[in-house]
Amino acid sequence: MGETPVDLKGIKNNKTSDNGEVTVLPEGRHEFPFSFQLPEETLVTSFEGKHGSIRYWVKVKLHRPRATVKKIKKEFTVIEPIDINTPALLAPQAGTKDKMARAWYRNFGQVSVTAKIDRKGYTPGEVIPVFAEFDNSTSRTVVPKAYIIQTQTFIARGTMKQKRAVVSTLSGDVVGAECRETWHGRAIKIPPVGPSVLHCRIIKVEYMLKVCVDVPGTSKLYLELPLVIGTIPLHPFGSRTSSVSSQYSLNLEWLRMAIPEQPEPPPDYSSVVTEEEAEQRNNAASPQPAEDLSGILERPLMAFVQEFRFRPPPVYCEIDPNPQPINMRPRCMTC
Repeated sequence: MGETPVDLKGIKNNKTSDNGEVTVLPEGRHEFPFSFQLPEETLVTSFEGKHGSIRYWVKVKLHRPRATVKKIKKEFTVIEPIDINTPALLAPQAGTKDKMARAWYRNFGQVSVTAKIDRKGYTPGEVIPVFAEFDNSTSRTVVPKAYIIQTQTFIARGTMKQKRAVVSTLSGDVVGAECRETWHGRAIKIPPVGPSVLHCRIIKVEYMLKVCVDVPGTSKLYLELPLVIGTIPLHPFGSRTSSVSSQYSLNLEWLRMAIPEQPEPPPDYSSVVTEEEAEQRNNAASPQPAEDLSGILERPLMAFVQEFRFRPPPVYCEIDPNPQPINMRPRCMTC
């Protein structure tokens, strides 16, 4: 992991090497490089919570004859890689929930909420677009809201403690009685929080997006969508592929609408080219006098290409000029 300096003063020091020989260290400053290999299995992310923590450190001890043992401890951080570019974390999350608003055995009507997010995995700093629909069939006004909640779970000696905290909030507009409100991608930002801790037996850190409707005089309506805060962000190629595919399908639909069922004949040549341009092109395509034939061979090839390009197209006709006879039999390759 690094090098540890040791300051030796006023004593005789012995150091035993790997082969068993004793090395006498003189007074002064000595540095001994060392390293440790972390376990191959995945280590849980470092975490500091209210009822517990996950910490890693390197501890060094110096044993000296007839003296107290000197100790030093150096902490280091471990981050478990959580790649959100997996099918499970890229799957969209959606849900629907409804509730009958009641107060003192009196029904005010039903409230329903439907919410959806693009995927399950996100990284800190990203924005989650929330698509939701709130149907208020009650006689009271309701207020839709959305929260990102962090839940810390501590398990030790058969007991469990939890701590929940709201890390981000989104408030919507007031929905009147017998009205409906729709969120077309309302943005809620993920603050710089720690990643999810899912593979530890004693400590877990989980996240969720909670969409709720606050109904005055009665309890709230909650809809919870799970979230996973990862460490490896979304690969740009995945998002670009989805956008390109959607754009490609949209272009195909546009082409199907643009192409007519019956092909139309091409326009007349006279309607595209004016009389002056046609006359100039005819003059350019007309043969030169005999006395100038000697200079034609000296002209570049592009000049002939230009003259050929300006020739008028053939006259359009719907009748096939070379019809095939009806009684014509296909030729046999073996004959």
